[in-house]
Amino acid sequence: MGSGPGRYTGGRYCRMRRAVILIFVLIPLFSGASLADERLMDLLGGIQKNYGHLPGLKLDYTREVITRSMAIMGNKVKGDLATGEIYFKPPYFLRLEQFSPKPESIITNGNTLWWYIPDKGQAYQYPSKDFGKELKLLSDIFRGLSQVEDTFQVVLLGKDEEGESQIQLNPVPPWQDINSIVLTVTRSHHMRVIEIHNQLGGITRFTLKDLRSKKDFDKGFFHFVVPEGVKLVKEGNHH
Repeated sequence: MGSGPGRYTGGRYCRMRRAVILIFVLIPLFSGASLADERLMDLLGGIQKNYGHLPGLKLDYTREVITRSMAIMGNKVKGDLATGEIYFKPPYFLRLEQFSPKPESIITNGNTLWWYIPDKGQAYQYPSKDFGKELKLLSDIFRGLSQVEDTFQVVLLGKDEEGESQIQLNPVPPWQDINSIVLTVTRSHHMRVIEIHNQLGGITRFTLKDLRSKKDFDKGFFHFVVPEGVKLVKEGNHH
């Protein structure tokens, strides 16, 4: 998640879109897998079994942003870290609460998306259709991956040093900001790490933990109410 305003058609909007893309690709899955590849199909089937029937969910995340030069140096340099929680309820309800380094929120009810930055006393409101591709992908993923057949080309990379399986997802057609996504999956078919590789050679790494099924949410949980003293900036075409 970024911070700091700019122009809607310029820097801030681009940063916001990249942030939303990264958030909405937190748990991407498969398409284009060869039926002959039993290992891959078994792996994807196990993931679908774990995530496909949840009425809603809550999970914790740590996000690390690694620049191209840092990636070249391997694990010698740590990137900027952020931590928080994600809540999701079908079909398009999402709430992301970043706790550190500074509190921020992204909330959508499927029609409107809000980005709240308490430290700046500002909130930005967007039509959710501006992020339709990302929202639809997220919904398909958390609801059982029923409509993602043409979204990715999938490659089974094998196993990492810890013996966990890795899958590379290549967007089809290519995305402007993202080159590929590498998914690390535990032996119990839970997604532990998501790496989003951008076109500039940088990596955004999400480490996920404590997935919990969640059925009941408080009324208004996926709607943003502007706090007193906070400036609301409406972006995009809301008609």
